[in-house]
Amino acid sequence: MEPVNVAVIYYSATGTVHALAQAAAEGAEKAGAEVRLRKVAEPAPQEMIDSRPEWAQHVRDTAGVAVAAADDLDWADAVLFGTPTRFGNPASPLRVFMESVGSLWFQGRLADKVYSAFTASNTAHGGQESTILALANTFYHWGGIIVPPGYTDPIQFRTGNPYGTSHVAGDGPPGEVPLQGARHQARRVVDTAAAFKAGRAA
Repeated sequence: MEPVNVAVIYYSATGTVHALAQAAAEGAEKAGAEVRLRKVAEPAPQEMIDSRPEWAQHVRDTAGVAVAAADDLDWADAVLFGTPTRFGNPASPLRVFMESVGSLWFQGRLADKVYSAFTASNTAHGGQESTILALANTFYHWGGIIVPPGYTDPIQFRTGNPYGTSHVAGDGPPGEVPLQGARHQARRVVDTAAAFKAGRAA
């Protein structure tokens, strides 16, 4: 059977969600998937980016990461989306990307794919769950198969978020617990997509 194609598509301003995305990509690869790690385009003007040294540094550090395109969604059997919270919602750069693929949706090319999401907020109650649930609204419209991590691995009882991997950026960079959570979430996505793909081929 052909391997599962997984796209990990994210927006990150200062690197927190990028670290989770890298961990998700690692988890998917170890589960046997072909993986594309993609960032969405940064729309902020350079003077705004330069006003925050950590933002400017992250832009430089990730210059080599390919920018997400509609083809990445079309290619994928499964997609993990990552975003920081913005007032309890996904960050606008990710929303702009998701809202730019209407032609794929209209053709039915976003349906019957596995979707999952992860996030980070600056504070412990900064809208992590609402952000992931907001992304799920789009997955419903696309006709996707939503696969959360749930409590399907011991690491989930340590991360504490069954909706998707999350991290409190105000506590510093993601440590091993959220990174393990992201890897587990990606493995679960791959396993589910593989089972669905095999079932359709049978």
